[in-house]
Amino acid sequence: MTSGIDRDLKRFQEIVRGKIRRDLKQYVNHGEMLGRKGRETVSIPVPSIDIPHFVHGDKGNGGSAQGDGEIGQPLGPGQEQDSPGTAGDDPGRHVREVEISIAELADILGQELELPHIEPKGQDSLTSKKDRYKTISRHGPNSLRHFKRTYKEALKRQVATGVYNADDPVIIPTREDERFRSWKSEFEPQANAAILYVMDVSGSMTDDQKTIVRAESFWIDAWLQRQYDGIQRRYIVHDAVAHEVDEETFYRVKESGGTRISSAYQKVMEVITRDFPAADWNLYLFQFSDGDNWGDDNSQLLTEHLLPVCNLFCYGQVESPYGSGDYIRELKTLSEKYENMVLSEIPNQEAIYESIKQFLGRGR
Repeated sequence: MTSGIDRDLKRFQEIVRGKIRRDLKQYVNHGEMLGRKGRETVSIPVPSIDIPHFVHGDKGNGGSAQGDGEIGQPLGPGQEQDSPGTAGDDPGRHVREVEISIAELADILGQELELPHIEPKGQDSLTSKKDRYKTISRHGPNSLRHFKRTYKEALKRQVATGVYNADDPVIIPTREDERFRSWKSEFEPQANAAILYVMDVSGSMTDDQKTIVRAESFWIDAWLQRQYDGIQRRYIVHDAVAHEVDEETFYRVKESGGTRISSAYQKVMEVITRDFPAADWNLYLFQFSDGDNWGDDNSQLLTEHLLPVCNLFCYGQVESPYGSGDYIRELKTLSEKYENMVLSEIPNQEAIYESIKQFLGRGR
């Protein structure tokens, strides 16, 4: 039976999930994490959760915290405040840091945004070999000896031969009784995915716009990791020339100069050809820019080389304080012909939530 503490823990976890669901849009739009992110978990501040605690009654007989003393008098060494303050009667806002797995966050995101589960494109022909210790053998190294199975074989032998003594049950396995863990090779279909992020880092892209890109990318990653095993990421930045960079550089780099989006598409094609053959990988391309562009050779690169191999091509145009460009209007002329193209205008952080729903709501 489930113990009382297990039931209480489960109930507490349900309350936490409910709080997260209620405030999910706020977490998504403003990235209200506490900044500690591990390999599989993040910490989120969840307000107004009442934690069970003891309350002492007051019978007017004194007790704890009673006695002589003046308001503001230090209780002990090191407890005196640097500067005097005034007492207040307003309740504080209690915030509790709750650790939750990224997988659970992705599930909550999917439920709240009603995201369809992704159907990977045909990867049944691509398999990986895995060895699992799931069988028993009569031969093997001592390090793999299965104690329980060896003991059972010795017991069965003694019972069958009539030498087992219930009053003095001494079981001594022989070499014939020994059993060992053994492996079996299995071939499993893979459903690998590669995410390629492209960002304009020309002089018109501000730190605020990069914050939008960072927040949206986190949630995109969380959802796609829930759909696939073996997510790979590549990051490309560009002004008039494109470069492949690591994740930290992607979000921190600051450049200037003009913008030529075609240079980024050419770099994406190089990365796909080098690392992710289209027949074997589910490819996702997320591009963020303020819409300024020089040159008119982008449509051909998209329609002939990228859109045919990508599960999804998403373009998010973040609004620039210097004025946004017309690139999204150019793409709108193509979007009706290509179901795997999704466009989103992101004027500010408040629009991140809806932008994610636009991008991932296709279930591709």
